[in-house]
Amino acid sequence: MSNMSERMETTLDEPVSVTLKRELRNIGDKMYKVVLPNSKLNSANELRNWDLWGPLIICLVLAIMLSSGSASGQYGGKGSKHSAADQNAVVFASVFVIVWFGAAVVTVNAVLLKGSVSFFQSICVLGYCIFPLTLSALVCLGVGWSGCRSTLCLMVRLASVGVGLLWSTRASIGFLAEVVPPKRSALAAYPVVLFYASIAWIIVIRSSP
Repeated sequence: MSNMSERMETTLDEPVSVTLKRELRNIGDKMYKVVLPNSKLNSANELRNWDLWGPLIICLVLAIMLSSGSASGQYGGKGSKHSAADQNAVVFASVFVIVWFGAAVVTVNAVLLKGSVSFFQSICVLGYCIFPLTLSALVCLGVGWSGCRSTLCLMVRLASVGVGLLWSTRASIGFLAEVVPPKRSALAAYPVVLFYASIAWIIVIRSSP
C-alpha cells in the first residue's frame, strides 16, 4: 500500500514534460506491438495497461486524412468552397463515429461471448489496431492526390488497403483470442473483420482521385 501511495505521489509531483514523454513512449510501444504482433511479450499485461489517448490520436489522424481526401477527390474544382467544407465536416464526423461506434459494438460482442476483457481494454486494442489502416490511408491519399487514374495506381491503392486490413485484423484477433473462449473465437473474429473491412472500404472510396 505504501509503495502504491509513493508511486501516486511521484506521478503527481513530476513535471508535465516527464508525464507527456512517458505517455508518448507508452503509445509508441503499443503501436510497435501492433505493427509487429509477434513482438508482444505479454498480451494480458498490455490489456491491463489500457489507455485511450493512442486510439484517439489514431482516429483523429485517420479522420483528418480522409476528410481532406474527399475534398480533393469528389469535390475538387467542381463545388464551392462552402460545399467542400461541409463535405469535409461530414466525412470527418462520419469516420469518427464509425470508428468508435464500431469498436463499441465489437467490444460488446466480445463481452457477451464471455470474454475476460473489460470494455475499455477492448476499445484500446481495437483502436490501436487501426494504425496499419491509417498507414494504408496515407499511401492511398498520396496516390489519389497525385491525380493518377491508371490501373497500376488503382492496384497500388487496393493492395495497400488489403495489406492494412489483414494487418489490423491479425493484430486485433491475436490479442482478443487470448481473452475469448476458444469455442467462440470465430464468433468474436467475425465482427472484427467487418469492422476493419468497413474502414478499409471508406479509405478506398475517399482516396479516389
